[in-house]
Amino acid sequence: MLTNFTFDELEIGQTASYEKTLTEREIILFAAASGDTNPIHMDEEYANGTPFGGRIAHGIWTASLISAAIANVMPGPGSIYLGQTLKFSRPVKIGDTITIQLEVTEKNEKRKRVSIQCSGSNQDGKQIISGVAEVQAPTEKLSLDTPVLPSIDIADS
Repeated sequence: MLTNFTFDELEIGQTASYEKTLTEREIILFAAASGDTNPIHMDEEYANGTPFGGRIAHGIWTASLISAAIANVMPGPGSIYLGQTLKFSRPVKIGDTITIQLEVTEKNEKRKRVSIQCSGSNQDGKQIISGVAEVQAPTEKLSLDTPVLPSIDIADS
């Protein structure tokens, strides 16, 4: 069940988190959806010869976790993601578990918008991404069933 926080329910300092682990499947599906087939993401032999020493996630895959946290957790359904600043601090590798932390830092009563400080860290507690999101918060309370994603066989893609 997805339940949102309306603009009126959100408070400065309110926090939320979201977690996801990067898998081979995630990289392939993201590359297919975005068209970004940079060998740093797709080719182990090539990636082994880079300063990263192996394949890494698309930076925007990591940023998309912020979008998921905003859409699914806080403020949640009904939110409109208006903008984002981003700083990438370190790479994300297959098997890394990323935790996104959100914190409401500003509220604009007139426009029903909130600023949310966003940061992401890996399973070792090392920061990998940070920034500030601007979000139009929902004004109507919603509780919706979590949509079920279809099964996608990447071998048939």
